[in-house]
Amino acid sequence: MSITFEPIGVIHSCFKEKFGIPRQPGLVPSARAVLELLPPYDRDEAVRGLQDFSHVWVVFLFHGVMDAGWKPTVRPPRLGGNERMGVFATRSPFRPNPLGMSAVRLDRIARENGRLNLHLLGGDFLDGTPVIDVKPYVPYVDSIADAYGSFAHEAPVNKFGVRFSEAARLACFEKEKCYPGVTQLIEEMVSTDPRPAYRFVKDLTLQYGVRIYDFDLRWRVDGTAVEVVALVNNLPDSD
Repeated sequence: MSITFEPIGVIHSCFKEKFGIPRQPGLVPSARAVLELLPPYDRDEAVRGLQDFSHVWVVFLFHGVMDAGWKPTVRPPRLGGNERMGVFATRSPFRPNPLGMSAVRLDRIARENGRLNLHLLGGDFLDGTPVIDVKPYVPYVDSIADAYGSFAHEAPVNKFGVRFSEAARLACFEKEKCYPGVTQLIEEMVSTDPRPAYRFVKDLTLQYGVRIYDFDLRWRVDGTAVEVVALVNNLPDSD
């Protein structure tokens, strides 16, 4: 049986590359995304009543890894990246069908420049993510009090304190004018330590970088603290 799905929308996210994206929704509450509904699904009546829900489920495609194929076992970051588990016992994007689902906060619904947009908070979406469906989060069925979660029973503890170099602090001050809350976003993001667990390097001079919004964020790990070193503007692509 052949089944074809048509995206109903596309995500515009602050995360421009896979590295650095939160490993689960809600870990970085300040992460902003906009779900733009595409024609013919961008009708006001299609979202009537959705504004009365605080959270929504977003069903989407892991479009950044679709060409990589699936793997029967994967290495969950919560297990240090060294122990393998079955793909169906994890939320790895490398799946037979690369579908993801995330419960995120619905900030607001707005029609902007003729487009119908859902503003979301706490997402774990790569920019450009195709969305297959949106469903309201219903607390009495979606929150199960006695559920347990094997190796992921509790939320991960943030590993690091975060400090900013003077240059990074000044750059954040300027970026706040375009991206309100970006300083808090950076703190939440790097405090969760997005480095692959099985590739840790103890070189304290080594810098890591990730692209968010229109700049490259650079930081280094110093013992139990992260220092945000710089925010470097991306240069426009040359023809």
